[in-house]
Amino acid sequence: MDALKNILGLQLPTDPRWVNLTEISLEAILTDHAYCEQKAALSCISIIQRYSQKEELVNQLSPIVTEEWGHFRLVLQELRKRNLPLGKQRKDEYVNLLMNKRLQGDSEENRLLDELLVCALIEARSCERFKLLSEGMEEEYMRNFYRRFMESEAGHYALFIELAELYMDKEKVRKRWHFWLQHEVEVMSQLELRGDRIH
Repeated sequence: MDALKNILGLQLPTDPRWVNLTEISLEAILTDHAYCEQKAALSCISIIQRYSQKEELVNQLSPIVTEEWGHFRLVLQELRKRNLPLGKQRKDEYVNLLMNKRLQGDSEENRLLDELLVCALIEARSCERFKLLSEGMEEEYMRNFYRRFMESEAGHYALFIELAELYMDKEKVRKRWHFWLQHEVEVMSQLELRGDRIH
């Protein structure tokens, strides 16, 4: 986990006890996961729509839309296989708190930078969580199920960083990425105090 943390840059690891939530409600974990995949696809669509003039961005994110929606369908299939319903989408406090720090009314370049880095951060945290699930779940099938997702999220995280560096100065990207990593520590700590351990 330390090696993965260093690769992803995350400053605060998820409490390993988080995996215990699967014992309480696999339905809640899978439902939350399904909506996260949905939102990831929609985020990429939104970025493509706003920055359609950036050809490489459109080319790189278009397949991610398809992949994320495919992930949603895989999780939905898993729910159906287990005769579990797709529950209601809950308010995503993690993402909402992250978004509070996005630059508003700034230059297009800065807005794009924040869009890409927030996506990278969400993918990095998802990757870390999926690694915990791939190592900590009792059922071997589910461990393998989440290992595939972990590998995919790691690739998405890297792609968002690469796109940021394609369109912006690398030093600027590095400084803003550091800002987001520090902000995420505050968000994670705040959620921990609230007892929100599902995300």
